[in-house]
Amino acid sequence: MLTLTAKIRQKFGRKTQELRNKGIIPAVLYGPKIKNIPLEINLKKFEQVYEKTGESSLISLEVSFLPVSEKKEEFLVLIHKTKKNPLTGNLIHIDFYQPILTKEIEAPVPLLFEGEAPAVKNLEGTLIKGIQEVTIKALPQNLPYEIKVNTDRLKTFEDEILVKDLQLPKNV
Repeated sequence: MLTLTAKIRQKFGRKTQELRNKGIIPAVLYGPKIKNIPLEINLKKFEQVYEKTGESSLISLEVSFLPVSEKKEEFLVLIHKTKKNPLTGNLIHIDFYQPILTKEIEAPVPLLFEGEAPAVKNLEGTLIKGIQEVTIKALPQNLPYEIKVNTDRLKTFEDEILVKDLQLPKNV
């Protein structure tokens, strides 16, 4: 499990732009058993973790409560939502969600299409992907990063792969 460090955020409103200019992104941590905690996260470290986990894998979020207190606390969280500036595409805010680990949750999981379909290769067809992700239900610790879809069985233009044909991991 990957770990990401965070600090309690002291700047709010328009002052958060100062944080972004320094490579720090404002964030919030929330969940059914905790109150909202405003955070600040290093952008580069977040991007490294997000690239490996996406929004469907648990990560360990280590929160430092300095300067309020010396304590650090660790939370198992999902990256619930990211918000980007519509003009620049730059990340401007992150939501972390701490689920109850004993209760199933629903999460979108991306599909990874593997192989080359014979209909594409031999018949010069085009593979049309009707969906890029599926919403699954599982315990938070069982959520997969991605679901692999093998396209080798698409031999003619009439062949198709349905959601019911996907090979889901155990307990999903």
